[in-house]
Amino acid sequence: MKNFILALLVLTGTFAGAQTAVNTSPQINVSGKGIVMAVPDEAIITIGVTKRGADAEKVKNDNDIVVDKVLKYLKKMKLSTKDYQTQRVYLNSSKDYKTRKYTFTASQVITIYLRDLTKYDSLLSGLTSMGVNNIQGVQFKTSKEEEYKSEARIKAVEDANKKANDYARALGVYVGFPILVTDNTSVSYPRSPMYAMEMKSMVGDSKETLAAGEIAITASVNITYALSLIEEK
Repeated sequence: MKNFILALLVLTGTFAGAQTAVNTSPQINVSGKGIVMAVPDEAIITIGVTKRGADAEKVKNDNDIVVDKVLKYLKKMKLSTKDYQTQRVYLNSSKDYKTRKYTFTASQVITIYLRDLTKYDSLLSGLTSMGVNNIQGVQFKTSKEEEYKSEARIKAVEDANKKANDYARALGVYVGFPILVTDNTSVSYPRSPMYAMEMKSMVGDSKETLAAGEIAITASVNITYALSLIEEK
């Protein structure tokens, strides 16, 4: 029994020593960054319909009539029903303490996923003619996001490799195999601010009103490499 315990202690010490050796082996940790710029070809548009008045039932009914027109118009524009959704509906009141009268406000907010950005102007013009009276924001997207993310990751790893080799060369050692890789990929979407619209502002207007800019797809990576005194073939 004593011999067994002694053998176990020896093995434990051996494993601990091996673990310590791994942890203290020469290593270098570097970061890399890759950026791919993409031209948007899609957009998520958030629109709203708001009505105000002294009678709550009439205000809500008037708002519902406009929303019904909007939804029918979206179907007419051949948008899939999965590409638009009601986000918020509310009806509230505010009191004028001077006149002691109430004003009721009914509103509904709808998001639209526009997969063909060339239809942006005609879509917004039509929505305005249907009664939409505010646009709460436009977020531009790209249908090739995953493809661009892969491209950005490759650039990030190449950047990290270059840094590691630069440091190793200055130290007189060689870069070995990667031990640990940590990825952090993000997408920066250009977004327009919220603004209100008068119904007459877009009806019959054929001008281009869209400046989509570019989307920045950024990949950041941290890589820990082993270092060696001998160049690996």
